[in-house]
Amino acid sequence: MQLIDTHVHLNFDTFQGDLDQVAQQWREAGVAQLVHSCVEPGDFPAIQAIANRFPEIFFSVGLHPLDVDQWSETTGVRIGELADSDNRVVAIGELGLDFFKASNQPQQLAALNGQLHLARERNLPIIVHCRDAAEQMRQQLQQFFDDHGPVSGVMHCWSGSPEETSWFLDLGFYISFSGIATFKSATAVHESVKMVPNNRLLIETDCPFLAPVPKRGKRNQPAFVRHVAERVADLRSTTVEAIASQTTANARRLFQLAPLPQ
Repeated sequence: MQLIDTHVHLNFDTFQGDLDQVAQQWREAGVAQLVHSCVEPGDFPAIQAIANRFPEIFFSVGLHPLDVDQWSETTGVRIGELADSDNRVVAIGELGLDFFKASNQPQQLAALNGQLHLARERNLPIIVHCRDAAEQMRQQLQQFFDDHGPVSGVMHCWSGSPEETSWFLDLGFYISFSGIATFKSATAVHESVKMVPNNRLLIETDCPFLAPVPKRGKRNQPAFVRHVAERVADLRSTTVEAIASQTTANARRLFQLAPLPQ
């Protein structure tokens, strides 16, 4: 059984001391490939160095909505240059809107739209962070699609309601569930898990955050994506093997990941 963790942050300090052991554990858990997300372009060299150590890692480049104070035309050019510099770049992001922690909507919208253009120009999918901003995100994506054409992508670490989930499915997006899906209180997420079509479903850890039950409270890591797969399988009344097979195929389709040689 193979799994793909479609959203990790292994460049964070919490992994500096034992990353080789963490990698051994994800391999033992069946995690065959990983997509390393980027918070801001300054992280790119560190992410690239990690991928040099572990060939199963691919990565994105972009600017997180909580870091848009860095956004400028020069930042956009830099993200584009980095995306073109390495064929292991499989997405632009993580980008998006976060109105839970910040209220600088004009700056967030400018960075979002600039990065949508970068993705469209390169035919790369986007990794979307969306918190307390689903309606505005829907509007921005629809407007961009109407004006410039569609962009593919994933709503990562999704915690939206079924209605909000349907909005992004209608726009052609994949939906990725994290450890939140294992939380007993996350009833809206559970309903969203049940409604996503098989061919749009992804799983992730978003490590080191949001460790799933039964590891809640610990540092999250890619090996724990198996617990997400198990809970998603339970909610969808299927087997973990079926979820692993489907989400692995979906991740490879979205991010154009070639299977690694055995």
